[in-house]
Amino acid sequence: MANMLQKQPIFIAVIGVGGVGKAFLSQYDQLRQRLDPQSTNIDLALILARTSKKQVLSERYGALDASKVPQMLEESNKPYLPFDSILEFLEATPGKVVLVDNTSDLDLAKSYPRILEKGISIVTPNKKGFSDDIQLWDAIFSSALRGGSHVYHESTVGAGLPVISTLKELVQTGDEVTKIEGVFSGTMSFLFNSFMPVGGGGGKFSAEVTKAKELGFTEPDPRDDLNGLDVARKLTILARLAGLKVESPTSFPVQSLIPKALESCSSGDEFMERLPDHDEEMEELKDAAAKEGKVVRFVGSIDTPSGEVKVGLEKFDASHPIAALKGSDNIINFYTKRYGSNPLIIQGAGAGGEVTAMGVTGDLIKVIRLLR
Repeated sequence: MANMLQKQPIFIAVIGVGGVGKAFLSQYDQLRQRLDPQSTNIDLALILARTSKKQVLSERYGALDASKVPQMLEESNKPYLPFDSILEFLEATPGKVVLVDNTSDLDLAKSYPRILEKGISIVTPNKKGFSDDIQLWDAIFSSALRGGSHVYHESTVGAGLPVISTLKELVQTGDEVTKIEGVFSGTMSFLFNSFMPVGGGGGKFSAEVTKAKELGFTEPDPRDDLNGLDVARKLTILARLAGLKVESPTSFPVQSLIPKALESCSSGDEFMERLPDHDEEMEELKDAAAKEGKVVRFVGSIDTPSGEVKVGLEKFDASHPIAALKGSDNIINFYTKRYGSNPLIIQGAGAGGEVTAMGVTGDLIKVIRLLR
């Protein structure tokens, strides 16, 4: 008689069904279909999908069809439950639960400690919780320990690029990380590769910002990219993983590319309208770098021996890997004792729904293995 595997249900709850969320649902559906029923004892069941206004949940904990969830959400007219009720629903599941947070919601991230303490694991690209004040960071990981749950956040830095997992492995295997340096923003990468390409040329800074916005590389309000805070959040996460007690993303120097005179603009449209008046400042930077045979790039760096973390414009020789980036690629250089003067380099697309969702799906696979 064939040996029948006892199926272990793992319940999946998804919050956030925008660009990343929809891509994740598609990848989750493929993952579930790839699970061989003859050789695995895992039974994945999607039981909740929730946006900021609507939700679909399986009251009896049967699996929802992930491919139909976006349409089900659109058609849903059921009452929108408060989050505490959702948490009670997840606590009552007859098995392990993984919450997939595809939002950028700080309030939800602040709830991670109590979610994890209830034994519910979390995978997320939401960088807010891991880059807010250090007390929240400590609470997240200590709560996971107490609750016997797991938390993975690969896509908080570099989307699907294996940045966080690489850094963790370097640290856990005893290597000494001396410096981390790179271009951590797809927006800033595209902007400066266009503004000052290797070999000369490039348009006015305001024109390149407009082009980046039209192509969808910036936030709806480009000031949210140009203020440098997105990069600062990523640097905060990496610095903490490297062992530095960084208090918050505003506790170290972050260079904003928003001209002082435009800081009071009441809207993104007004900002874009007035930005050309300040092109001369950026042209001067470009000309000064060109005279030295260098290019300007917007980078973040962490010097672990000194504890120095900073975000801003730096000049690089044309032969430097950071100068030679194309398009909106990210590049992260890890300088360590083992790797010596030649850094370990991770490079590739650091933004986009599909690659970000890939990092989330990869984290889900890791958690599933731990829950088996």
